[in-house]
Amino acid sequence: MMKTNKIIYWIATSLMCLLFLYSASMYLLKYEMVSGFFVNLGFPTWLIYPLALLKIAGVITVLTKWSHFLKELAYAGFLFDAILALAAHLMVKDGAHITAAIGIILIAVSWYFDRKVYPKQ
Repeated sequence: MMKTNKIIYWIATSLMCLLFLYSASMYLLKYEMVSGFFVNLGFPTWLIYPLALLKIAGVITVLTKWSHFLKELAYAGFLFDAILALAAHLMVKDGAHITAAIGIILIAVSWYFDRKVYPKQ
């Protein structure tokens, strides 16, 4: 059972991390395109670079498990980011809400199985 839990954890966590790293890379490498999306969604463009850096820091924190508190903070930040993205995309009806919904599922599965595989000591 523990092997199955680890497999589920690593699949969900890897996909979640890839999703957030992809998002951060788009924020950093395609700033003009992303700023257009932000304006369309009603968000200020000054958030783009800080969000990109926080997404990268969150991925590092989740994968290294250096601090339980920071890992929990990273999961919470990912969840808030994905929920706000889902709501924003649904409001403007641009069809991009599916990625945010998948992100929420991956975050929940990764967080749940993190507790099963790596219980707090």
